Amino acid sequence: MSATSEKESASSQKAANRSEKILIVDDEASIRRILETRFKMLGFDTATAADGEEALDVFNKFLPDIVVLDIMMPKMDGYGVTKEIRKQADTPIIILTALGDVAERITGLELGADDYVVKPFSPKELEARVKCIMRRTTAKGGGGSTATSKETNNVVVVGNLKVDLNKRQVFKKNERVRLTGMEFSLLELLVNNSGKPFSRGEILQHVWSYPPDHRIDTRVVDVHISRLRSKLETDISNPELILTARGIGYMFQKID
Repeated sequence: MSATSEKESASSQKAANRSEKILIVDDEASIRRILETRFKMLGFDTATAADGEEALDVFNKFLPDIVVLDIMMPKMDGYGVTKEIRKQADTPIIILTALGDVAERITGLELGADDYVVKPFSPKELEARVKCIMRRTTAKGGGGSTATSKETNNVVVVGNLKVDLNKRQVFKKNERVRLTGMEFSLLELLVNNSGKPFSRGEILQHVWSYPPDHRIDTRVVDVHISRLRSKLETDISNPELILTARGIGYMFQKID
C-alpha cells in the first residue's frame, strides 16, 4: 500500500471511530450535569453551555452533531440560538420546552428545530429522541417502493425538482435547496411512497420513531410539512408536490 493510501485509510478509520458530538444547553446546572453524564455513558463526546451566547460560541468551536437546547435562558433564548444556527448549519436541534406551552414548541419548530421534549422530562425519553434523529439524519438513501417519472441511481425528478436519495440532496431549478436531516427524511418517506397518504401519526412513527401509543402533538408534522412546502413548492398556497390528503394527512403527488 502506498503512503498516500495508508494516510487515506487511517483518516477514514479515524472518521469511522469518531464519537458523535452533542452540545447540551440549559441554564440549570443540574440538568447539564445529568445529561452530560448520561450521554458520555452512551459514548457521546459532550459539551455544555449555560446561556444562549455561550451556546453559539461553543457551537462554532465544538461543531456538534446534535444540539439539545433549552428555550428559556439568559442573554439569548433558545429561539435566538436556533435562528443563528440555522443561518449557517443544518445541525439537528431538539428543544426543551415547558409543559403545556404549545406556542413555545411550535415557534421552536417553525424556526428550524427538529423535535422537542417537554419539561419535566425523562432522560431516557430524550436519549431515545437523540438516537432517532441521529439515525435519520445520518442515513444514506431510503427504502420502500418508489414510482417515479424519472429515476436514475435513486435520483427522482419531478418537474423542476430533483431529489437525490443517495446523497440526501434536493435541487430546485438546479439550485441546491438546504433541508435539515429530518426535513429530508420526511420528504424521502413521501417520495418513496408517492400517491400514498400517510396520517400524522404514521409519519411520526416512520420518521420520528414515535411508538403508536405515544401521546404527542402531531403539529410537529404540520410544521415540518409547512417548512418543506416553503422550500419546494412554487406556490405555497396551492401546493402541487406535497398534498393534503383530506381527512387523513399528507402525501406526495402520484408519480407515473
